[in-house]
Amino acid sequence: MEKSTFEIPKMDCPSEETLIRMNLQGISGIANLNFDIPNRKLTVFHSGPIDQIEKSIRELDLGGRIISTEKTDQINFKENKNQKKLLRTVLTINFTFFLIEITTGLISKSMGLVADSLDMLADSFVYGISLLAVGGTLTRKKRIAKLAGYFQITLAILGFIEVLRRFFGVEKLPDFSTMIIVSVFALAANGICLYLLQKSKSKEEAHMKASMIFTSNDVIINLGVITAGILVNWLNSNKPDLIIGTIVFILVIQGAIRILKLGR
Repeated sequence: MEKSTFEIPKMDCPSEETLIRMNLQGISGIANLNFDIPNRKLTVFHSGPIDQIEKSIRELDLGGRIISTEKTDQINFKENKNQKKLLRTVLTINFTFFLIEITTGLISKSMGLVADSLDMLADSFVYGISLLAVGGTLTRKKRIAKLAGYFQITLAILGFIEVLRRFFGVEKLPDFSTMIIVSVFALAANGICLYLLQKSKSKEEAHMKASMIFTSNDVIINLGVITAGILVNWLNSNKPDLIIGTIVFILVIQGAIRILKLGR
């Protein structure tokens, strides 16, 4: 048995862990995957060559690179029997906040909230694909991934068009207080999801480390929307909201491209 460690700089939230798990699914010789999200590292316990594993990690464009390979005598691994229940929980949290943010975003005229809702939807897709693919065929997984990826890109493109329309048109200012309040709750929801997923790995990782929470891409987006809300009020302009919306739409499209790669 060999133990290979990868550094994955862009693995900054649990949905990317799920993407990696799905992309490595079906590769013979893999005995166990050990994810360390705070330190952006993945340890793969495997027998046989590492080439296919390395290729599958690199094709997700998360910046993955192998940093070490060594022999190990470890053959017993703890399996998380509650994984499906856990995935359902984080899926429910993410999808609920997708509905909350897209509704409040449209009502308050905030593109930042609408864009963040699509980011929540993107995470929901990843967890949903993982759940639906359990016990299913590889063809089924690919079909679901393609559908989710194209749907996500379509929504993001529509969002870009709306941002351009608002940028060049005369629009009412978004409700900054709604932006801030909803984003604070979304921030808490992302923190809970990250905590639950990390807690499931081992008792030693059950505590919420600051590095674990505040390096998450989702949390940074929430802080960005909060900042945009403050600037909207301070500058009396909708431009900060449109800027953060554009940035998040770009991130949503990048996530959709990663999902589409699962459908190859």
